[in-house]
Amino acid sequence: MEDILQITIILFFSMLATLLSKKLKIPEVVGQMLIGIILAPSVLGLINGGHTIEVMSEIGVILLMFLAGLESDLEVLKKNLKPSILVALSGVIIPITIFGIVAFYSGRSISTSLFYGIVFAATSVSITVKVLQEYGYLSTKAGNIILGAAVVDDILAILILSVFKSFKNGEGNLIVQFSMEILFFVFLFFVHKFIPKVWKFINKLPIYAKNTTSALIICLGLSLLADKVGMSAVIGSFFAGIAISQTEVSEIVEEYVSAIGYVIFIPIFFVSIAISISFDVLFEHPFIVILFTLLAILTKFLPAYYSGKVCNLKKSESLLIGTGMVSRGEMSLIVAQIGLSGAIINKNIYSELVIVIILTTLLAPFLIKMVIKKDSARNI
Repeated sequence: MEDILQITIILFFSMLATLLSKKLKIPEVVGQMLIGIILAPSVLGLINGGHTIEVMSEIGVILLMFLAGLESDLEVLKKNLKPSILVALSGVIIPITIFGIVAFYSGRSISTSLFYGIVFAATSVSITVKVLQEYGYLSTKAGNIILGAAVVDDILAILILSVFKSFKNGEGNLIVQFSMEILFFVFLFFVHKFIPKVWKFINKLPIYAKNTTSALIICLGLSLLADKVGMSAVIGSFFAGIAISQTEVSEIVEEYVSAIGYVIFIPIFFVSIAISISFDVLFEHPFIVILFTLLAILTKFLPAYYSGKVCNLKKSESLLIGTGMVSRGEMSLIVAQIGLSGAIINKNIYSELVIVIILTTLLAPFLIKMVIKKDSARNI
């Protein structure tokens, strides 16, 4: 019954966190994590984890990445292919390089330093999208480039993470393992091609909630397969989402899976992140936390801004793209959590990463609003 009590506490306080986040105008993901920190053993001690919470958290991250794939609009990417790819590539290469060098010279090992870079190479535009929608900038050229770049960015981040994880924890023949991963991607390509045809058959089945059930079977099946070939399970769920996004039932599936995920599993994932956080690192190494927060902002803003300039975009558009790519949010948290659960990093490094992610995610909306207000004032 203790697990049921913990789940009840998490769900109640997650609702409270969502309400407070809206009142305070901070990202909901940050609000849920802050509540998680308060509930965690280091503060109130109402939540201490356990096997059930761990399993539900794992399902939460799989569903979160599945929804990210569902929301990935490949048509938007095609319309702004060159600037989107340039923004994404520079926004992955620069953070991995800079964080890798700085973390290494700060006393981290080579593998840990590279992992820092992978964490901050990821971008979460869900927060950016809300701000752009609020000010009517989502359908602009800059808004479309941000959305397109985010699709490429997410794909690159999880691909690099999976390759890194394979080499870090690889057992046996790495050539065989790498070959299995290549075959897995070939399989994903065929899944993507045949999913629309498969759905014509599924639509004929006289079964209640057939679309959502089928989508979850594909999502969980590909997650298991990805894990079996030595990759992260989230890469399977993410590409399952992309494949199903091409079908005519994608909106229905998204609606029902969102209900399942955001009601119970995803809140548990965000709160469980906080259970492993230690705030000792904030007091022991405040300079490092501040330095990494600044680097997290600059290593996304500058590459995206100059990529926009290279593509002959206006200064205001380039500034908006730069600030729009800063937010890390759930994508970086997922990467950090995979690193901890896969024994790639320890709890101190994990705590440091999560604190920097929270600070960056809190600052990102204010940077976007500042650029939009400046642009609006110029156009008056």
